[in-house]
Amino acid sequence: MDKFKKFYEDRESNPISTSKKSGNFLSTKDGAGMTKKGVAAFRRKNPGSKLQTAVTGKVKPGSKAAARRKSFCARSRGWTGERGKAARRRWKC
Repeated sequence: MDKFKKFYEDRESNPISTSKKSGNFLSTKDGAGMTKKGVAAFRRKNPGSKLQTAVTGKVKPGSKAAARRKSFCARSRGWTGERGKAARRRWKC
């Protein structure tokens, strides 16, 4: 619980920006989501994080990547905003 509380407090004082300036996030036109550079920066700042980039390529059925894609697509089915739709397109949902 303390870890969550600390994360929430950090988030309040320093929210994640989706600006293109840092190069950590893609624009909506480019598919939204985080770039490889953004994921690396997040993992440096949050040791132990298991954050990964999007599964965008062709995957073998039954592979770990296919399972990640299926899981993401199921979780994000209700996303109706512009960034959500762009992210779903990028993941090929």
